[in-house]
Amino acid sequence: MTEPPPIHAVPDRRRRIPPLRKGVYILPSLFTSAGLFSGFYSIIATLGHQYRLAAVMILIAQLCDILDGRVARLARAMSSFGIQYDSLSDLVAFGVAPGILVYQWALRPWGRWGWLAASLYVTCGALRLARFNVQIASAEKRHFIGLPIPAAADVIAATVLLYYFFGGEGATNKHILMLLVIYGVAGLMVSEIRYFSFKEIRFHHRHPFPVLLGLIFLIMLTIGAPEAMLFLGITGYALSGPIALLGRRLRRRRRAPSTPPEAADRVHG
Repeated sequence: MTEPPPIHAVPDRRRRIPPLRKGVYILPSLFTSAGLFSGFYSIIATLGHQYRLAAVMILIAQLCDILDGRVARLARAMSSFGIQYDSLSDLVAFGVAPGILVYQWALRPWGRWGWLAASLYVTCGALRLARFNVQIASAEKRHFIGLPIPAAADVIAATVLLYYFFGGEGATNKHILMLLVIYGVAGLMVSEIRYFSFKEIRFHHRHPFPVLLGLIFLIMLTIGAPEAMLFLGITGYALSGPIALLGRRLRRRRRAPSTPPEAADRVHG
């Protein structure tokens, strides 16, 4: 009869998590954390029925999300940790926070169909982020595949702000409108439609003089009517993908050679 092996000889088969030996980049992570805080505060504001403030906090989270990416690229401070942390922050700020906002603000009268629509939006946002993380190494820089989740959240926030800009308190049309909007942006996020990424635009390079005049005019309009301009800009971006896809298909049909009459007679005869 053999004796059991000593305890210290039993191999430890548990998977050990490797430590972050090289540390983390502080500045991009701080901007990511600020976006996460803004998204969480948006949830707090929604629970307090401060829907306009909740929408504003989602937009602030969007600004932080833009800055953390820009800072990481300029400082060459991109890392796997930063990518994962950014995705988790985006899920809270642009997935959970807008989902709770749209449910509390407009979808609650639909009952279970309301929270199912809001949960579908959150689920599609998580799927969009997971697909982006998997394809980040091979994806092209000029285009996104599917509507980015920050843009989808901006559509919801901009709609809320435009609603209060026109003094729509007490109106009931938002219940139907937001149900259609939430299904629309959820479908666009998980679609294969391409969206321009704006990553290759270099504002510090030389551009034609009319570009400067156009930007100045755009800034003036934004200062004069920020809610309306924000809604037009973000909604136009969300619709730009399907419109561009439709335009490409129409051009392909026009370029396709037409069938000669003799061949058509042989096919139908």
